[in-house]
Amino acid sequence: MKRLGWLLAVAGLVLAAALFARTNVRDIVDLVVAAGFGLLGAALFHVVPMTVNAVAWQALLPSSPRVHLRTLTWAIWLRESVNGLLPVARIGGEAVAYRIARRHGARDSDVAASLVADMALSILSQVAFTSFGLALLLASHRTSSAAMELIIAVGWLLPLGAAFMWVQRASVLSDVVRFLDRVLVGRLRSVLHSSLRLDESLRSIHVRKRDVRACFAWQLAGWIIGSGEIWLALYFLGRTPGILDAVAIEAFVQAAASAAFVMPAALGIQEGAFVLIGAALGFDATTALALATARRLRDVVIFFPGLIAWQWTERRNHDARRIRARELP
Repeated sequence: MKRLGWLLAVAGLVLAAALFARTNVRDIVDLVVAAGFGLLGAALFHVVPMTVNAVAWQALLPSSPRVHLRTLTWAIWLRESVNGLLPVARIGGEAVAYRIARRHGARDSDVAASLVADMALSILSQVAFTSFGLALLLASHRTSSAAMELIIAVGWLLPLGAAFMWVQRASVLSDVVRFLDRVLVGRLRSVLHSSLRLDESLRSIHVRKRDVRACFAWQLAGWIIGSGEIWLALYFLGRTPGILDAVAIEAFVQAAASAAFVMPAALGIQEGAFVLIGAALGFDATTALALATARRLRDVVIFFPGLIAWQWTERRNHDARRIRARELP
């Protein structure tokens, strides 16, 4: 699986290089250099939607014990860093976030259930956000194939999110494990116990409809606020950005990245999405690829340090476990 991930990464790099080769790279570099530290500020703005997503996740966790928002924001940062840069099909970050929340006192089944519910709701909130971006494109009368790509994105995201929610509410996981346990003559007894606890925690989350709605609303706000990165990047690239254009670009690029979830860091796909939506909105290829470069700067400024912080956290906890083991009689 890791080998496939790296092969996809190489293919994505080739695709991205081909896109840049079709444009005057010198013009792109000049545009990015002229923007200077402004693009750094645009990249750092990503801290805001990460914090909003932490608030959304906190709404799903039980109020006692309460995991501090600072801890959840840290977990979201590491989760996005792992999912955004490593060949983990955008799920490895959830394991990292789970470990962090567990270390801060939350019960294992509550954390797992909150992450599963958060993932399902994020799909549905992205459908809402992508639909909003599609509506903006259609209203602008500047659409081409970009609108069709968004329709396709919504087309597969919606049933995926709905199916994910149904699985949670119908206790399908424990039913499947119970069947396998019978087939294997009780060899999955411990797994069955864990799946039952997870199903129970998931049901308790969905009973709290107000918290589920709050999570969805915060997630949708996070998607929309994330468009601020695009607006700032366009501004510092010397363009006159419209807020609705920034939202449409963000919706399209995020939908493309989600559709290409198996591609590490959406290499090549993300650059192609910027070129496609940029053309639909009247931006030349140079500006679109400069904007794509600004988004990659976020990976360098936010996500690479996140990977380092993740390794540091794991190392520190490993050392702490070794010290505790030596102190035991």
